[in-house]
Amino acid sequence: LKVLSVLLLTAAATGGQSFHIGKCSKPAVQEDFNVTQYMGTWYEIEKLPAVFERGICNQATYSLQPDGTVKVHNVELLPNGNINSIEGVAKVKDPSQPAVLSVSVPDAPYWVLSTDYQSYALVYSCSDYFGLLNIDFAWILARTRALTEDVISQLHEKLTAAGVNVNRLTVSNQTACDMKLLQHFDYEL
Repeated sequence: LKVLSVLLLTAAATGGQSFHIGKCSKPAVQEDFNVTQYMGTWYEIEKLPAVFERGICNQATYSLQPDGTVKVHNVELLPNGNINSIEGVAKVKDPSQPAVLSVSVPDAPYWVLSTDYQSYALVYSCSDYFGLLNIDFAWILARTRALTEDVISQLHEKLTAAGVNVNRLTVSNQTACDMKLLQHFDYEL
């Protein structure tokens, strides 16, 4: 009972992030996923709230390494004007399911549910706690800082089919980000 109380209090303090009763669902992932085509920069369009993402202009760049792992470089602009940058490594856990990766930022599942590689990607993650509770994450990503409402609606439908409550999604601020990030880096130089 004490563990459950601590988890519930933790959930209340995580800024919209929420625990769910039961184990993680296992939604279908992208068929014939091509890791090489997925490489490059992706911009966050919408997400489920995540305590580890507090900024704007969120983006991730993926690059294939010689050993077959994927370097992940995440960048966001924090409310105080500083850049938060973190790097990690992603690995395909099972070669028969290349769309299911494990990302060490820290270690977490990273499931590509859907992508056309050119414009959008839909990513899901979920972690179980004691077999009683789970916490999930989802991201709608794009190759540019915006997506059409039609594409977003289609991705919402896929998330709903995967058991994700799309009403919990928040829109990510990508307004004037190239200029904001450029100004920051010019200031730092």
